Amino acid sequence: MTHERRLPEGFLWGASTAAHQIEGGNTNSDWWEFEHSGIPYVKEPSGDACDSYHRWREDMDLLAELGFTDYRFSIEWARIEPAPGEFSRAAIAHYRRMVEGARERGLRPMVTLHHFTAPRWFAQRGGWAAAGSDELFARYLTAAAPIFATDVAHVCTINEPNILAVMAAAQTALASGQPVDFAENPPAPDEATTDALIRAHARAVDTVKSHAPQTSTGWSVANLVCQPLPGAEDVAAAFRHPRVDLFLEAARGDDWLGVQAYTRTLIGPNGRLPVPEGAELTLMGWEYYPQALGHALRHSAAVTSGTPLIVTENGIATADDSRRIDYTTGALDALDAAMRDGIDVRGYFHWSALDNYEWGRYAPTFGLIAVDRETFVRTPKPSAAWLGAIGRTRVLPGEA
Repeated sequence: MTHERRLPEGFLWGASTAAHQIEGGNTNSDWWEFEHSGIPYVKEPSGDACDSYHRWREDMDLLAELGFTDYRFSIEWARIEPAPGEFSRAAIAHYRRMVEGARERGLRPMVTLHHFTAPRWFAQRGGWAAAGSDELFARYLTAAAPIFATDVAHVCTINEPNILAVMAAAQTALASGQPVDFAENPPAPDEATTDALIRAHARAVDTVKSHAPQTSTGWSVANLVCQPLPGAEDVAAAFRHPRVDLFLEAARGDDWLGVQAYTRTLIGPNGRLPVPEGAELTLMGWEYYPQALGHALRHSAAVTSGTPLIVTENGIATADDSRRIDYTTGALDALDAAMRDGIDVRGYFHWSALDNYEWGRYAPTFGLIAVDRETFVRTPKPSAAWLGAIGRTRVLPGEA
């Protein structure tokens, strides 16, 4: 006997973006400075990106018309506080209009308070590892409170803090002239940055709740889906703990945890292994492995001891949109199976709404919507209509 796989009432069904990757012209951020530093990792600067700072209404119109009910976007600290203690009323009003615009279009906004980028002045004083970084983050959130104090049910404090800590370690290595291979062998997270981010998250939750007690708060963690070969279980656990589990443990007791998964990391007796020979690769060089989402959900639920989960990012960088549909079908199958096994999942956000700036280059296209780099014309792909339709029906493709 078969039956429909129907999502629960109130299930979040959306797409995600990040301010620096789509807005353009984020000249006060640490990433803008990094993009123009001459480091070979950066193939091209972000420039105008998708010009979404001006075209956000069009982006939201498309998502709503396609059937999505939710939109996750971030606000840019470097715009709101371009100099220490100096806050831009215009920037705060801009992001508040985005919240109101989402609501007007029937989209529930999830607002991310920090998505990888910080003001230049914050980086120049030592970044997250410098003393008092959590206090400065809380000061920014207090100033930005009018953005999320009403009409925002979900706030994500920090996006992928574990990757932020890796980036801090990588920047230290690069500054000392050491080679860094982000794809094959990224460094372990910087310990001081890890500790600081965990403190900043707790401080951010308290700050948000003080201004918007009704708001549901959490943070999103990149689940690396560390899969051990036989006999390498202890090695995988030791590899995973500082890179994933420390950050999952910090989410215990939160209103929710954001789960972000794209592929898997194979672990052998000596540590991380390359992608299996002959495996299909995405434009990021990652293994095509849609089942990763299910593994990530189950592991996150086990470590956090029942914290509700929201998939805040899942997707694929590909030029073949049919593979995007196939990949997402597999990921949603894994999501459905996890929920049927009792995992408390409250929503799914696809990465990304738009083809955008992928941290050093534009070539990896994750978007449901294509963006012309010259004219900024938006063109929804077949995957956008296919995935958006699920938002209208709340019925997953296939049969249970």
